[in-house]
Amino acid sequence: MDWKLELVPIPVADVDRAKAFYADQVGFTVDHDHNINDELRIVQLTPPGSGCSILLSKGVIDTKPGSIQNVHIVVNDIETARASLIERGVDVSEVKKMSPEDGGTFVFFSDPDGNSWAVQEMRNRV
Repeated sequence: MDWKLELVPIPVADVDRAKAFYADQVGFTVDHDHNINDELRIVQLTPPGSGCSILLSKGVIDTKPGSIQNVHIVVNDIETARASLIERGVDVSEVKKMSPEDGGTFVFFSDPDGNSWAVQEMRNRV
């Protein structure tokens, strides 16, 4: 039996601001944006090529905005990924080569609420 991670909730203070950041700047695809009522909204976005999405919401989770740290995204070319983020206006770190022979090459960025992301190069997995 396969167990597949499909959705990670990301706590944000302003769903519209976060949606714009993840869609327009980071480049995630908007899968759903549904207002159920004034207290409940669900926005689902997916990184290109990923089987797992993120959830931005109002009225779904009670987690403090900005409290998610170091969610990993894996790419096969860290330089291209970093250049794409910079081109879209994301404040992204320099490339950090911690252990490049075994997948230890990273860049880091945060969303407007402070949720942080690690983009990891793993050429043999993607």
